[in-house]
Amino acid sequence: MSSGKKRSLMNNTSENKEYRLKITVLAVLIMFASIFSGLAMGADGALTLRQQNIVPIAAFTAGGELARLVPALNKGLDDGLSINEIKEVMVHLYAYTGFPRSLNALNTFMKVVDERKAKGIEDVEGKTAGPVPADFNKDEYGAKVRAMLAGRETDITGAAWQKFAPAIDTFLKEHLFADIFVRDVISYSDRELATIAALANMDGTGGQLGFHLGAAMNAGLTEAQVEDFISVLDTRVSKERAAGASAILTNVLEKKK
Repeated sequence: MSSGKKRSLMNNTSENKEYRLKITVLAVLIMFASIFSGLAMGADGALTLRQQNIVPIAAFTAGGELARLVPALNKGLDDGLSINEIKEVMVHLYAYTGFPRSLNALNTFMKVVDERKAKGIEDVEGKTAGPVPADFNKDEYGAKVRAMLAGRETDITGAAWQKFAPAIDTFLKEHLFADIFVRDVISYSDRELATIAALANMDGTGGQLGFHLGAAMNAGLTEAQVEDFISVLDTRVSKERAAGASAILTNVLEKKK
C-alpha cells in the first residue's frame, strides 16, 4: 500500500473514532441531564405535581378518552406543565398509540388552549426542541439510548424478532430512540413516565409495560416514584388498570433483586 493510501486510511479511521466519540458524548450528556431531571421529587420522594399530571394526560391520550382528557389537560396547565411539554407528550406517544390517538389528543388540546386564552388565562408556552447536530448518526444514538433504557452496556442484538423483521428494529433505533428521544423538550424520565401511563391504559401491552417500568427506573425515576405512579393511576385513571400495572411492577421489582 502506498504511503498516500496509508495516510488516507489512517485519517478515515481517526475521523470515524472522533465521530463515534461525539455521538457517545452527546448520548451520555442527554442521558445524565434526563436522569438528573428525573431525580426531582416531591417532599416525600414521590412524583412531583408536574409528573403526576403527565400520568392521566398520557393515559387518556392512549385510551382515546377525550372527555376525561379535557379536565386532565386543564389541571396539568394549572399545575405548571407548559403547552409545549404537553404537546411533546402527545407527539411522543404516537410511537406507542398510533397517529389517530395522538392527533385526536392534540386536537382536543388545541381546543382547551383556545378556550383558556378566551378566558384570559395565559399559559406558559415553554421551550422548543434544540437543534440536532448536522452529523447526527441516528443508528448509533438510538442503539445507545435503547441499551441504557434496557439497563445494558450494549444494545439488544440477535433477538428473534430483530431477525424476523429487521425493518422495525431500524425504525425503533433511528426514529423512536433517536429522532424522538433526542428532542429535549421533556426528559427521558418524562418520556418513560408517559409511556408507562399509556401502556397501562391499553389492552394487550403487558409485556411492553414490564420493559418500560424497568426503563423508567433506568432513566432516572426511583422505585418510590414508580410506585407513586401506580397510586396516581389508581386515583386519577382506573383502579382496574392500576391493579394490573401493580402486578406487573411487582414482577419487575422481584427480578431486580
